[in-house]
Amino acid sequence: MSNWTLKEKSTGELQVTLSGEKWKNAQESAFKKLAKEVEIDGFRKGQAPKALIKKRISDALVQNEAVNDVANELLQDGIKEHDLWPVARPELKVNSISGDEVDLTFIITVKPEVTLGEYKGLKYEVEDVVASDDEIKSEIEKLRTQYSEVSTKNDAAVEGDTVVIDFEGFKDGVAFEGGKGSNYELKLGSNTFIPGFESQLIGIKAGESKDIDVTFPEEYHSEELKGAPVTFKVTVHEIRENKLPELNDDFAQDLNIPEVETLEDLNKKIKSQIETQKKSKNENLATEKLINEVVDNATVDIPQQMIDDETNQMIQEFAQNLQMQNFGFDQFLKATNQTIEDVKTQMATDAEHRVKMRLVLEAIAKNEDIQVNDEELDAEFQEISSQYQMEIEKVKSLVPAESLRYDLKVRKALDLVKESAVK
Repeated sequence: MSNWTLKEKSTGELQVTLSGEKWKNAQESAFKKLAKEVEIDGFRKGQAPKALIKKRISDALVQNEAVNDVANELLQDGIKEHDLWPVARPELKVNSISGDEVDLTFIITVKPEVTLGEYKGLKYEVEDVVASDDEIKSEIEKLRTQYSEVSTKNDAAVEGDTVVIDFEGFKDGVAFEGGKGSNYELKLGSNTFIPGFESQLIGIKAGESKDIDVTFPEEYHSEELKGAPVTFKVTVHEIRENKLPELNDDFAQDLNIPEVETLEDLNKKIKSQIETQKKSKNENLATEKLINEVVDNATVDIPQQMIDDETNQMIQEFAQNLQMQNFGFDQFLKATNQTIEDVKTQMATDAEHRVKMRLVLEAIAKNEDIQVNDEELDAEFQEISSQYQMEIEKVKSLVPAESLRYDLKVRKALDLVKESAVK
């Protein structure tokens, strides 16, 4: 038997006493294990008479070894008895120990209790959407650019042209690190370079060279170059222009978009796509606002360990996203002049909100007795299999069923909140 006492920040004490036959047996097992390592002259290792071995092994050593052997079993029994959900590695304290009895305390941080506030009947307002003429025109111009023909020109460069350049930057007459490039393709008007750089190349011709004076922004990542005036020596090798296709029915047909045969069809299609995207965005914003209200209405005292774990998870996700862009996390830290502790501090608030949101949705699922049956679980496995074009058995080997069941339960809790909202 054990006693559980909950204290501050969802941290409590599980007090366990072990005595009698079980404690005697634990000490005997511990003695046998220690005895196997005892070496006494004239005997093979661990084979000396018990009386001699006892002289080499103190009672305190046996008792400490016995505690190590039984602690995890006692902990798991206590967790089961009191229905605890630890969120961090427990700390063990030995209060007292003797040959007759051992008294232990496990200090455990557990998942906190949530006091729910209002989560039904809240406002869920999705703003109406409309695609403006400018938005439609912008998307069509992107398509024209995508299908444009690139050709070399001999005339002076204008905005929208691509110049192929060599460049080298100098500060106070000395070349600085990272300021040199060869055969670099720069589209004028793309705002890729330092403000003022691209505009000074308008009017230049292939074969010409020019000194360009600019000033680095005050927020630039390099301490040496922040706010510094510099000069770039630039040579233009080639100027390329994009010849846009004419905006007519032939262009619309060349796009090979289903149900698009005319320019009017294309406008309607683009309009529909923009409105679908904007509606999805507005729905996401409305859902975020709704769930934030539900979370704010609830009360929960989150242990720091849960926030730290979530912060570390967010950093891992961020690092993976950087890696997908061929940019390492260490590179990011260096480029932004930050330490990992700086990033953790920035992410901690969002991490706390994510933890609280998850706990609140769990509490709603429990309060509403939301369940996920095997058919729903199988359907979700099938959906993942189709989405990633992966054999369903492979999906099941990668995604634990209970983890997926949990995600579905939380999602159903969110759906309940949305369905009960006033629209």
